[in-house]
Amino acid sequence: QVQLVESGGGLVQLGESLRLSCAASGSIYSIYTMNWYRQAPGKQRELVARIISGGSTNYADSVSGRFTISRDNAKNTVYLEMNSLKPEDTAVYYCNALINAYAGVRDYWGQGTQVTVSS
Repeated sequence: QVQLVESGGGLVQLGESLRLSCAASGSIYSIYTMNWYRQAPGKQRELVARIISGGSTNYADSVSGRFTISRDNAKNTVYLEMNSLKPEDTAVYYCNALINAYAGVRDYWGQGTQVTVSS
């Protein structure tokens, strides 16, 4: 069974930084795309950043230049370095990955980690 476990969320002040981690575990053959989404209260879940297996990345306009996504393929882990945080970055952040595992190729989600930015 494949699991994604996020860590690193918390409460920070305006302008500070946080680093989120998401580790995939289980009978994994390979991981294709790894993504970070977020959902703020009353809003739809949105894609924040994406990294494909080759290392190419994409970012939402709202975080471009402030957030950096990276991955360690040896550890099946994806990271999100968040700098210059703003109150509007407050949300639950979810890790998502397309994984080829024992059960076949499927989309997996983590449980989410809360990020709160106070002004």
